[in-house]
Amino acid sequence: MEENGKTKEEILAILKKAKSADTSYERVLSSMCTYPHEIAVLAHTQFIESNMGDPGLFPGTFDLERQVLAMFGEMLHHKNSPEKAGYLTTGGTESNIQAIRSMQNFRRDISNPNIIMPQSAHFSFDKVANLLGIEIRKASLDNLLKVDLDSVRSLIDENTIGLVGIAGTTEFGQLDPIDELSELAIENDIFLHVDAAFGGFVIPFMDLDYSYDFKLEGVTSMTIDPHKMALSTIPSGGLLFKEPEYFECLEIHTPYLSVNKQYSLTGTRSGAAVASTYAVMKHLGREGYKKVVSDCMSVTKKLVEGADKLGIGTVIDPVLNIVALDVPEADLVRKKLLDEHGWHVSITRDPRALRIVIMPHIKNETIELFLKDLAKAVK
Repeated sequence: MEENGKTKEEILAILKKAKSADTSYERVLSSMCTYPHEIAVLAHTQFIESNMGDPGLFPGTFDLERQVLAMFGEMLHHKNSPEKAGYLTTGGTESNIQAIRSMQNFRRDISNPNIIMPQSAHFSFDKVANLLGIEIRKASLDNLLKVDLDSVRSLIDENTIGLVGIAGTTEFGQLDPIDELSELAIENDIFLHVDAAFGGFVIPFMDLDYSYDFKLEGVTSMTIDPHKMALSTIPSGGLLFKEPEYFECLEIHTPYLSVNKQYSLTGTRSGAAVASTYAVMKHLGREGYKKVVSDCMSVTKKLVEGADKLGIGTVIDPVLNIVALDVPEADLVRKKLLDEHGWHVSITRDPRALRIVIMPHIKNETIELFLKDLAKAVK
């Protein structure tokens, strides 16, 4: 730190230069985040000092959080006081950690617990294993890259406390058979956590015959991320439990705050993110989100059709707005796209393919430019 501070103008110039070095989303085809909605940004700045770690000081913001949880609950067919059964997190990683922590705390009678999840599960669950000292068992996938139910069954034993299913896998956008996982969970009297961090704000606004939420009896907790397809600001995540008692398994006594209990993983929590999520959900409504998702799926279709004309297929038919292009030497093609054309795409693990996420900032014109450069990169 310097002895004398800089002027406001000097600081703003430094910040502008730093911001100019960041990657703009226009050529980012690999991210599950996007530009937040204008009203989300306005709400965020209005509540910038609000701290949900001490909600007694910010009752207005706390009430907004309860209203957001109620909206989550309506969207996810929650039937039992959703405003008392969850909270807004920093994102999917925190939500997933907390869901498993709740399972572990609820089943303290099991000394060596394990949970079972697909090989396609997000890497945040590896953090769960490291933090909680719980065994993670990964079930294999079928030929459509959904979790294989026979593999799940084979891994369940007397120490299994829960299952995890993914509603919109990070790499391929695939949907696990949550309904059948729910039946397995009920049959074995264990928990079922659904990671819908990405799919949670996509699936409800599509015409899909797919059950994945609290409508299913076996689903006990869900992750859903507003800072992805809901167009909220970062960091905005959500965690919801079927019953308040599962949420209460996260309770910690807080003797010196304005409230005497806390349930979150982090202490300080952004009230700005709460306000941002509330504002954009209220502003867009169901019809607004239907349009956002419909537009993304239209662009997804354009990408798939354009790639097909280049002789490039997909690993699976896209279910959501995530596409895995089956190109030879995917790592080399990715490098060419970045080094020669400035496109940011990612690579799936198995099989290796070009992974492209069609977020709201990706338009038809962007895909037309990308396909031209892709044609050059695969030569």
